[in-house]
Amino acid sequence: MLRNPSGRALVSALGIALAVAALPIGAQLSNSKHNLTSSGPGYLPSDPRELCVFCHTPMGAEATALVPQWNLTLRSPSTYRSYDSLGTSTMTGQVAPVGSVSLVCLSCHDGTQAMSAVINSTSSGSLLRAGAYPLQSEPIIGAVSSVGTDLRDDHPVGVQYGGGGLTETAPSAPTRNPDFRAPQTGVLNEVRIWWVETEGGGTGTRRKTDLSLYTRTRSDGYTGQSVAEPFVECASCHDPHTDRALFLRISNTRSALCLTCHVL
Repeated sequence: MLRNPSGRALVSALGIALAVAALPIGAQLSNSKHNLTSSGPGYLPSDPRELCVFCHTPMGAEATALVPQWNLTLRSPSTYRSYDSLGTSTMTGQVAPVGSVSLVCLSCHDGTQAMSAVINSTSSGSLLRAGAYPLQSEPIIGAVSSVGTDLRDDHPVGVQYGGGGLTETAPSAPTRNPDFRAPQTGVLNEVRIWWVETEGGGTGTRRKTDLSLYTRTRSDGYTGQSVAEPFVECASCHDPHTDRALFLRISNTRSALCLTCHVL
């Protein structure tokens, strides 16, 4: 999530600047497994009109969440065991505490709270009643429900892109690990941002299918971080509003998604 120099979240400013795909976001979401209503391919019985309430609320949102009006409680970053605890020599970049947009994703996908545990229910007060729906750790047919709180077997999140080297003061510097592709960079609302193009072209405009790198500052970064840097987070590769399999930003056929960032 983008931040301004004072550290406050810039709510969805980047989303406004994106070149969107052919289908409107609402149409893509309604065809995806994030449509948890009875009319969609999700798995929770509910009123078909309540498409967004499982994640967003017009009031009473989680104040610390770095996405618009988040409707679920976030847990402490210390809840999670991250990839760097493996002590592998291949982890060359600094790792920040689990946070940013990844902490928001995990508020649903770590399996520690029920899908009905929203902060603010619908206006009817009956659709999302306490205990109505299971914990995500319980088996759900056809869904990738829970990654748990041990993240060591998942792609690293909260990690410097390319092993570091890119900073607000050197936004186009080479990455320390040469096996990563150079990202695009720009300034939005006076905040330095980075992304990795999936289609090439170097247009300077971030598209919905490009892989976002999330700007984190010393307030939520790794120990000793002094300036804003780009980090890989869950939403770098996953778009919660698409209807693609696993919510990937592009198909991973022939490892296309992996090879967007990684050089063979």
